[in-house]
Amino acid sequence: MSQLLQHLINGLASGTIYALVALGYTMVYGVLKLINFAHGDVMMVGVYMGYATAFALGKQAQKSLLGVVLIFLVAMGGCALLGFLIERFAYRPLREKPRLTALITAIGISFALSYGFQLDIGFLPGAAPRAFPEIIVPTEWLIIGDRDVVVWNWQVMSLLIAVGLMVGLQYLVFKTRFGRAMRAVSYDHRVAALMGIPTDRVIAVTFMIGSALAAGAGLLYAIKDTSVSPLMGLYVGLKAFVAAVIGGIGHVPGAVVGALLLGLVEEFVVGYAASTWRDAVAFGILIIVLLAKPGGLFGRVAAEKV
Repeated sequence: MSQLLQHLINGLASGTIYALVALGYTMVYGVLKLINFAHGDVMMVGVYMGYATAFALGKQAQKSLLGVVLIFLVAMGGCALLGFLIERFAYRPLREKPRLTALITAIGISFALSYGFQLDIGFLPGAAPRAFPEIIVPTEWLIIGDRDVVVWNWQVMSLLIAVGLMVGLQYLVFKTRFGRAMRAVSYDHRVAALMGIPTDRVIAVTFMIGSALAAGAGLLYAIKDTSVSPLMGLYVGLKAFVAAVIGGIGHVPGAVVGALLLGLVEEFVVGYAASTWRDAVAFGILIIVLLAKPGGLFGRVAAEKV
C-alpha cells in the first residue's frame, strides 16, 4: 500500500508538469486549430532563461524566495515575448493559408530552436547537457511510516505552483471578458472579427499565455530532473501533446486530466514493470483512447465542411 501511495504522489507531480505544457497546446489549437509543435522548444528556451537568471543572481540569492520568484518571472516573461514573436512573424502571415503550411512552419520553428541552441556561439548554450542550479534545496517535507512514503518539498511546490497556474487559467478562460473573446475566436475567428473582437490581439495573447505556462512547466521539470539540454523540449513537448490529445485537444480541463493520467501511467509502469516500457505504454494508451473516442476523453468530433 505504501509503495502504491508513493507512486501515486510521484505520478501526480509529473502529471502536473505535463499539464502546464499540454494547456499551451490545447489553447493554441482551440483558437487557431493549429498544432504548435514548437511549443516544447519554447519551454526549453524558458529553462535556459531561468538557468541564466539563476547564475546571474548567484548561489545565495537564487535560493531565496525573491530569487526563485524572479527566475520564474524572467523565464515566463521571456517566453511570453518569444511566443508573441513566433505568432506575429511565423503564424499570422499563414493564417488564411492551408493548415498544412502552418504545421510545416511549426515543425521548422521547432527544429530551428532545438538545434539552434546546440550551437556554442555567443549566448547560445551548446549541445552539452548542463546541471540546472539547485534553486530549491530538496528536503523531505513529509515522511510516512519507516520512510515507506516520502514527500519532497519540490513535489509539493510543483503541485501548488502548477495547480495555481491552472486555476488562474481556468478563471481567465471562463470568468473574464478576455476569456469570452478567446472562446468566441475559437468558434470562428472570422465571425468574431465581424463582431468587433480584436482577433489578432486575442490570438497573440493566447500564444503568450501558453508560452509562459510552458516556461513555468520547464522550470519545474528542471528542478525535478536537474539536467537540461537543447533537446529536452522535444521529449517533454511530445509527451504533453499526447496528454492533450488523450484528454481532447482544445478542451482545457481535458488537457489537465489527460496529463495527470499520463503521469500516473508512466509512474506505475516504471514502478511495477520496467522503465523501458514507459513510452510504449504511454503511446499505446493514446492509440486505445483514439480508437474508442477519436476526439479524446472530453473532446467532440465535429463535422468539417469541405
